[in-house]
Amino acid sequence: MKATYLGHSSVLIETSAGKRILIDPWTYSNPVCPEALKNPGHIDLMLITHGHSDHMADAVKIAKDTSCTIACGYELMLHLVGKGVAGHHFQPMNVGGSIRLPDHGVNLTQTFAQHSAGIDEGGHVHDGGVAAGFVVTIDNGPAFYHAGDTALFSDMRLISELYAPTLAFLPIGDRFTMGPREAAYALELLSSVTAVVPVHWGTFPLLTGTPEALVSELAKRGHPVAVHALKPGETLG
Repeated sequence: MKATYLGHSSVLIETSAGKRILIDPWTYSNPVCPEALKNPGHIDLMLITHGHSDHMADAVKIAKDTSCTIACGYELMLHLVGKGVAGHHFQPMNVGGSIRLPDHGVNLTQTFAQHSAGIDEGGHVHDGGVAAGFVVTIDNGPAFYHAGDTALFSDMRLISELYAPTLAFLPIGDRFTMGPREAAYALELLSSVTAVVPVHWGTFPLLTGTPEALVSELAKRGHPVAVHALKPGETLG
């Protein structure tokens, strides 16, 4: 498995079977996404954690360009169908549910996230359902957890116990999500996780959390987790 960080919370996963999974499609209008990656190319599966524009602003364009399958909350599906995205490409989900996608070689579980989820269109906020994360278990490969935008919550321990992800993509920017201190604690709850890629940091000045601070907080707690501080455009794996 390869994971390319596209900036903010957008991540492109390439499985050993050649499937390309885009999580939180914000590339074209993402100020930190490298120019060469703003068009992510062919996508097999798109996962959307919630309806905020910094996580799905380019979902419609990419979906129409690639005809990819989209896994997201039910309310997000209705919103995207209203924008002209073909309904038969959707795999609607809700928190706590799991689905098998054999054509893509993955199992998906939508997890709880502690965050808001309204869809802002010109100052008018529509119901976006609930914020979520995803655990993705790849056939004959690892399981990973993309937390979306979230605060620290104690049931992260259950995610680890039930699904055993070894890699996590955790927000660390603070103010709107966990900061480094809370993310370090989250990694103790996520006891199966041995490596973390920090996301949702550095895009705007308001996001003050840094990977260096996360490393420092983990050291204070004496909890050994490999921190892969990818810059936008860099790949792990």
